[in-house]
Amino acid sequence: MMEKTKTALLAALVVISLLQSYLLAYSMPGLGVTTSSKQDYVSTESMGQEGKLENLIFPEDIVLHLGKEKHTVLYPSMNFYNLIYTKIQSREFKGFQRNTFSVLNWDEVRDRDLGVELRFGTGVPVELLGKVLKLEGDLQFLGDVINRIWIFKNSDREEVRTYFFSANGMTVYESVKADLTAQDVQMYVGYGEFQTSYEPIEDDIYTPSGPIESQLAIVNYQTYAPEQMQRNLFFDPGVTRAIVDRSGSQIFTDGKRGLQIEQNGKWISYTDPVAGQGESNSESENVYESIRFVNQHGGWDGLNRLLHTETLDRQTVRYQQYYSTQFYGSYPIVPNSPFIFGEMKLRLQQGVVSEYARSLITLDKKAESQEVRWLPGGETLKSELARYSRRGEVNALYPAMLASPEEEDRLKLEPVWVVRLRDGTQEVLMKSLGEKPEPGEPGGAALPVGGADSGEAEEGKNKTDTQRG
Repeated sequence: MMEKTKTALLAALVVISLLQSYLLAYSMPGLGVTTSSKQDYVSTESMGQEGKLENLIFPEDIVLHLGKEKHTVLYPSMNFYNLIYTKIQSREFKGFQRNTFSVLNWDEVRDRDLGVELRFGTGVPVELLGKVLKLEGDLQFLGDVINRIWIFKNSDREEVRTYFFSANGMTVYESVKADLTAQDVQMYVGYGEFQTSYEPIEDDIYTPSGPIESQLAIVNYQTYAPEQMQRNLFFDPGVTRAIVDRSGSQIFTDGKRGLQIEQNGKWISYTDPVAGQGESNSESENVYESIRFVNQHGGWDGLNRLLHTETLDRQTVRYQQYYSTQFYGSYPIVPNSPFIFGEMKLRLQQGVVSEYARSLITLDKKAESQEVRWLPGGETLKSELARYSRRGEVNALYPAMLASPEEEDRLKLEPVWVVRLRDGTQEVLMKSLGEKPEPGEPGGAALPVGGADSGEAEEGKNKTDTQRG
């Protein structure tokens, strides 16, 4: 009897075991694995476009030296700017020799010799510059930061010299094996023959002899929902909670990270205080990581340019957004305070992003409406700059777009003259005019000396009309 009972129990166990194996194999409801890793919560939804390093580094402007104290300035995306920069990118620069800044009288070179000057604003680390130009140098050169490249042809002989200027203001590197010819330089300079004339003043600042034609634009925009960034930035959005601080800003937090929503859902500030500790990576490594992070968390809107940090803080990486006009090039965007727009800022520790601030606005590619505006030039602009209260801190002057919010999800982008101060601050110096000022009027060119004929006046008009190059 006992043997029969043991046999029956054994058979029952075998049947139960086979049944369990069957249910597990075919994933019957209620018996599947329900645990999931944090990575399952990472959002893969696409937001902005991806960016590449080579598209984020380009000259702030290009100065052409025409000889006989004549000069002109080209801005990003102008046809002649693109032609010159593309040709220079195809050249090789080798055999760098280090010297002091005073190796040449640069004022004489500027006014006498034909040349092209690529100016990178606050500078670009050579390690990154080498990704957009063909450079081959020693470790000392590769560890420096370059803020301009000056290529010129000696006026008394067919010799081309190429200098890279360190951002420290004391060192220059001559590329003695640059594959550039006198014909190359003459071709580059030829593009500026009929452009607006510019005059150099102190601090390597150039001002136009007359008004500069530009364009005011009204542009529609869309806004990413704050919840999209929440899903994109937090590993597990399901455990985040929303709170409202005293200022009325909404904050998402998972107990460690924080995502603050400002400006009625149009601006975010993300912090991850435990992202990294200890010493920071090099600036170049931080730039690469910042690009990867932005690609994954929000993407890019239009044209952006890397801004080198002049201070000792190499943990902060900044990018400035540009607006591309239809005919007049691309201008950096500056916001009309207290509105915040036009820049991304990231802070990294040990190659990990601990702070991330950006706009959630994306501009339409085509403007809703446009109208011609004129940026003042001549003595009016120079006088305004001379009267500026912080003139001693100014190290750059350039046209920009002042962004102001309008009703119904629109932005007004208005051409303005902007100054950049030593600390990186950008301030509006002068706004544009609706009508073109005539010679002798405020903002216009100087009156011809000695009763110039109508032919000279027409020549001045042609220079302005062709500046859109």
